[in-house]
Amino acid sequence: MSFGIHVNDRSFDAVPRPGQCLRTYLRDRGWFGVKKGCDAGDCGACTVHVDGEPVHSCLYPAVRADGRRVTTVEGLAGADGELHPVQRKFLDAQGFQCGFCTAGFLMTTAKLDEDQLADLPRALKGNLCRCTGYRAIEDAIRGVKNVEEPSPGRAVGRNLGAPAGPQVVTGTARYTFDIDVPGLLHMKLLRSPHPHARIVAIDTAAALRVPGVHAVLTHHDAPERHFSSARHEHPTEDPDDTRVLDDVVRFVGQRVAAVVADTEAAAEEGCRRVVVTYEELPYVLDPEEAMGPGAPVIHAKEAEASRIARPQNNVVGEVHGEIGCVADGFAAADLVYEESFRTQRVQHASLETHGCVAYFEDGDEGDERLVVRSSTQVPFLTRRALCALYDLPQEKVRVVAGRVGGGFGGKQEMLTEDIVVLAALRLKRPVKLEFTRAEQFFGATTRHPFGIRIKAGARKDGTLTALQLRVVSNTGAYGNHGPAVMFHSVGESMAVYRAPHKKVDAYSVYTNTVPAGAFRGYGLGQVTFAVESAMDELARRLGIDPLVFRERNIIGPGEHMISPGGEEEDLHIASYGLDQCLKVVRDAIAEDTSADQAPEGWLVGQGTAMSMIATGPPGGHFADATVTLLEDGTYDIAVGTAEFGNGTTTVHKQITAGALGTTVDRIAIRQSDTDVVRHDTGAFGSAGTVVAGKAVMKAANGLAERILTFAAEHVRVPRSLCRLTADAVECEGRPVSLKELYEAARSRGVEMSAAGHWGGSPRSVAFNAQWFRVAVDPGTGEMRILRSVHSADAGRVMNPMQCRGQVEGGVAQALGATLFEQVLIDAGGKVVTPAFRRYRLPAYADVPRTEVHFMHTSDAIGPLGAKSMSESPFNPVAPAFANALRDATGVRFTEVPLLRDKVWLALEEHRAGGAVAGGSAGAHPSREGSV
Repeated sequence: MSFGIHVNDRSFDAVPRPGQCLRTYLRDRGWFGVKKGCDAGDCGACTVHVDGEPVHSCLYPAVRADGRRVTTVEGLAGADGELHPVQRKFLDAQGFQCGFCTAGFLMTTAKLDEDQLADLPRALKGNLCRCTGYRAIEDAIRGVKNVEEPSPGRAVGRNLGAPAGPQVVTGTARYTFDIDVPGLLHMKLLRSPHPHARIVAIDTAAALRVPGVHAVLTHHDAPERHFSSARHEHPTEDPDDTRVLDDVVRFVGQRVAAVVADTEAAAEEGCRRVVVTYEELPYVLDPEEAMGPGAPVIHAKEAEASRIARPQNNVVGEVHGEIGCVADGFAAADLVYEESFRTQRVQHASLETHGCVAYFEDGDEGDERLVVRSSTQVPFLTRRALCALYDLPQEKVRVVAGRVGGGFGGKQEMLTEDIVVLAALRLKRPVKLEFTRAEQFFGATTRHPFGIRIKAGARKDGTLTALQLRVVSNTGAYGNHGPAVMFHSVGESMAVYRAPHKKVDAYSVYTNTVPAGAFRGYGLGQVTFAVESAMDELARRLGIDPLVFRERNIIGPGEHMISPGGEEEDLHIASYGLDQCLKVVRDAIAEDTSADQAPEGWLVGQGTAMSMIATGPPGGHFADATVTLLEDGTYDIAVGTAEFGNGTTTVHKQITAGALGTTVDRIAIRQSDTDVVRHDTGAFGSAGTVVAGKAVMKAANGLAERILTFAAEHVRVPRSLCRLTADAVECEGRPVSLKELYEAARSRGVEMSAAGHWGGSPRSVAFNAQWFRVAVDPGTGEMRILRSVHSADAGRVMNPMQCRGQVEGGVAQALGATLFEQVLIDAGGKVVTPAFRRYRLPAYADVPRTEVHFMHTSDAIGPLGAKSMSESPFNPVAPAFANALRDATGVRFTEVPLLRDKVWLALEEHRAGGAVAGGSAGAHPSREGSV
């Protein structure tokens, strides 16, 4: 057949493959601005114009484009390179964070008419964003300009745009798979249909006969070594309970074999032809049952050397501690409140799925070295793990991340690199593995489901006497992050409150379900839901304003943070803004009139919650950086941390510009590549500003001093009379260009570069408070947010526009987890929500505009007074909403998500007398049992 298509005014006549969609056809021809987010028409990241009409190209057969004109995001700009008005608006408003969804939003927005612009909830229903919370996107569409122009030396504290912004809006930013690798082979994974089974035999003969199949890898080909897919600076934080390919499968979706072929289609056919004989084993899905007598033991063979706490009881980690005597504390209380709370599995749902490409490049000595390009938050830790797994010297392995399309903790994990490297080393060919959206749900990780039993006592005056927690965390089939998440969950959530008597018993438990892992908040959000709900309930039952109750019991400036799990000696309150956070809420309540917006007959209520989080993980989080003066008088930053919408690239350039008296546009940055610096622990634990940023600050300050000292010697003036400007050093009023200084330094053998290092300790804490006014329809259970206010103590805010976006995105993501997101698992251990249309993500219409307020503090530890603010906004959202719902309905909801039908049923019970005001609702068993 003949075929012709015009893409961005270029003609192509290659006939599409049978069944090929337009998205893959376009990407095969280098139009990488067309993104893969779902393959089902749910997210809109692949939106293009066909004859001027926006379509989801993943659903559009390529053959239908015969004779048509297709425009991708790369073709929006004019022939002279002038940005399309919509691209300019998104750049001016910074209507993106990671930017993976941005091309889709641009292509949709470019075709909106006046009626559609007046109804954005409907107009944008086909596009999803996981990062921004949508306010910045709305600003972009409305033409709001949020970006300030740079000025020399005045960078920190200003709303400067992301350095990659122009590339994001033109579709030229390069994410993991936006490269063309000659000779690339494709990998697909055969996954287990059973929750627990032993592989008796695997027959690969039929698969190897599929044309184009090069290899089928099974557990016979994999290293015997056990490791953890979790990546931490100290590997001993996680149990070594995982193999690249195992002869025992422990959850539905675990990889069984890997097929490598010329095409994805051939690899998929190969997977279908692998014959596996299983011996099915007993399985357990509920963590309480898993700890009980007679439960199947999920990890036995590897337990002894794997740091599993009690393998015979499926307990991977546990913590027990008591301060004072809680029995005495409860005896001294006038009121004791005791209740059970539950939180569900949540998917990270980053729009760029997990995956990597491994290939070979020439090394420094003419030999080959392995390069792994991965969608990862932790390139250096991944290299370390790969080298240990395959006995490779570190200098022979390079791990690099392009721009990462969202992470949220899910990419602090090695889920694809190990198996791809196995294939690349075996075949000596480039190999690619890219997860489908369904694989993200059953083959990646989730947020840990928690069961929390809380008991709290207080006197009539509102003084806490005792606080006790029993926490059970379901870590799934493998213990990656399990002990650490469990330990962290009972840290700051308890330490933020004074109580003379505290006790905790916490367990991280194996089950035969999809593994859980790192997720924004790292366990704090789950336990904060219980603690903040209990504090609210105690206050209401005592007849005390919940804000007053909190103010009487929260720790103050300079106090020790005490948790029964153990005091972290390097953690300090180096700046204190929690009182300011609560005052913001009090002021909002005092002047609020949003209740007037509630429909007649609806129930209206308001609720608050707060949280505290450490700015950085314990045990050391290391970052190296260098800042260098270049020949043309500009600067270069080299830093290891990855950029995935967290904004660290912008902040690092702002810090450097301030130290060097220049503008951010005169600074280049190289990052997330194991070649550029000695080491970086990674972009997790909210460490991008407070750890990597501090290393950059030290390097920038060191270079400034070196330049000024050299300039003073060069022109023979006192050092005190020299001052850095944008492109020169003023020496006693005489400007000496940086180019001249560079040449002079080079001629004398002086290197104009400086290094910085920070080890992540000591650490400070950040505070947040969230307040909602909500309305509830008692006849249907429908809920509306009338007003959302968030106060954040981020220390000195390096970039208010960017930090506000982090808060808004955190609140939006938390609202999804509060109201409707849940990964459901059936009685056979299978994930039954493996697509966005079955797993509801917040869309534009679901997310209110949150009013964000930053506190006036400056931290004594963080760089230039800054603290972290990427994870913490998530944590107080669910309890604040539940507390508002309690205020509106009189019913205490103890399980999330707060689904509309659950709310309606609870209100029906309440009306029928089945519950009293302050009673419990929603504590029904989940699909997995008690957690």
